[in-house]
Amino acid sequence: MFGKKIVCCALAGIVIVALSARVDAEEAFTKELAALRESLMKYQDVYAAVRDGYYSTVGCVHYTGDKMEGHADYPKGAMGIHFLKKELVGPEPDPMRPALLTYEPKDGKLHLVGVEWVVPLAGATKRPELFGQKFLGPMEGHEPIIPKEFVHYDLHAWLFKDNPLGMFAPTNPDVNCAGYDFDLLEHPTKLVTGP
Repeated sequence: MFGKKIVCCALAGIVIVALSARVDAEEAFTKELAALRESLMKYQDVYAAVRDGYYSTVGCVHYTGDKMEGHADYPKGAMGIHFLKKELVGPEPDPMRPALLTYEPKDGKLHLVGVEWVVPLAGATKRPELFGQKFLGPMEGHEPIIPKEFVHYDLHAWLFKDNPLGMFAPTNPDVNCAGYDFDLLEHPTKLVTGP
């Protein structure tokens, strides 16, 4: 009985340390994230995003939370509808210019919820990092939207909608694709080897 209490206390301590580290990482970049959020405010108007060259991938991407060995871990939740500005995809991600904006369909409108940076594996010499966060991947492309041959790293930031899983989690359980005509339930993306 005493041993079980020690194990439970140790596990609780590990969880508290992990959550604290995640919050500290977000707080360390508060000013930078606030500046990024401010610079992207105009894209709350989806038409402004399109005028600036961000184009819709149409599908509202979400995941069941199922785990698959050798695949990225996507907790249950959604990413939303991605709007891509292809010329911002490259080996050196610009923290102030994300390649993707993500929108949630709600009440007949699209609401800006987050952003995403994408770095192709080709040309990458190391795992990319922004705001103290290592990118997820490398992984195959997210079919059917991105061909599986497009192996890449990516990082999300939920700048415009709070995420109980954290600012940089790949999915947000509070983003919803329900009722949207182009609801796209994806399977976890296959991970590959890389730097």
